[in-house]
Amino acid sequence: MDALLVDDSSTMRLRMRRLLEGEPGVAVADHADPAAALLEAQMRAFDLVLVDFHMPDMTGIAFIRALRTIAHYAQVPVIMITSDVCDATRMAALEVGATDFLDKRTRGLELHTRLRNFVRLAGAVRRLSEQAARLDGAMEAALRHLHEREEEIIFRLSLAVEYRDNDTGDHTWRVASYSRLIAEALGLAPDACRRLYLAAPLHDVGKVAVPDGILLKPGKLDAEEFALVKTHATIGQRILGESESELIQLAAEIAGAHHEHWDGGGYPSGLAGRDIPLAARIVAVADVFDALTTRRPYKAALAFEDAFAAIEAESGRHFDPACVAAFTRCRAEIAAVYGGAGSAARLPSREPWTRVPALLREISALQGEPGSGRPEGSGFYSGA
Repeated sequence: MDALLVDDSSTMRLRMRRLLEGEPGVAVADHADPAAALLEAQMRAFDLVLVDFHMPDMTGIAFIRALRTIAHYAQVPVIMITSDVCDATRMAALEVGATDFLDKRTRGLELHTRLRNFVRLAGAVRRLSEQAARLDGAMEAALRHLHEREEEIIFRLSLAVEYRDNDTGDHTWRVASYSRLIAEALGLAPDACRRLYLAAPLHDVGKVAVPDGILLKPGKLDAEEFALVKTHATIGQRILGESESELIQLAAEIAGAHHEHWDGGGYPSGLAGRDIPLAARIVAVADVFDALTTRRPYKAALAFEDAFAAIEAESGRHFDPACVAAFTRCRAEIAAVYGGAGSAARLPSREPWTRVPALLREISALQGEPGSGRPEGSGFYSGA
């Protein structure tokens, strides 16, 4: 235990130091100059502080007031040494944070006993502080674990959806990565970018309600079939809605609106412009770009440059111009994700993407040759 003793009287410092260091494990730093003592207190974490009331350059009151502004000393016992025991002095000392008082006239066994009690009090406060720090650490670890489990549940649910019309979990990871890059390019806060990264993979959760025969159909969908596919946005929002989780709430918002168009020509509600949630506008760009560059049972994959040009061509119609501009600004990072340079295998182990199971296609017979695409009104593939 470390004690700080501040007193301009060398005789008092010597007597107090001998008594304090007589206690097991106590080391004492003593100062006649309160300014020097404050400087050392900023650099060293003392467990007990004893300070004289009457000093020429700084009163004990001023010293305690300054000491309590240092984070470590919020709870450390601070003892005022004084021969002035009037109520006004005591109240002034208590108001600035003094813990107790020691009368300079105290001698012999009483002084020894009182100092021993101060040391014991300081030890108890230190143990409580250490215990609180351990509990804070345990609570932080528990919350981190809870958040990681929430992230993994979201991720695995998105994998369950993706398994129905993709061979691997790469689409899930790429859409999440593209979405975060766009959000960062838009200047969103890091926490918002992270939440979007984790919620984006659930954008197509409503596809669980679409029959395989339609979802995996290698040719064109007729009008009735396409109408059924479009219900996945409303169903996804219904599945995820009403959740108490902020991540799930964000995912519900994305699921319900990621097929809306900036010009109002999308579905399910025909929203336009800024009436479409920003997260959904971002994911719309990321989802369509990945859909364009991915081979599906009903379509061939576009080359990177062609897909990029298609996104830019739809600025102001299908997509929010600001999101397309952000997408363009992070072209190099998008290319790295597209090319696998930032693949899930390279991510930190805590990321849910690093635990992707092998999604072996058990219904490969349903996979057909690339077709000519789905009917999409405007002729532009929307990732449905």
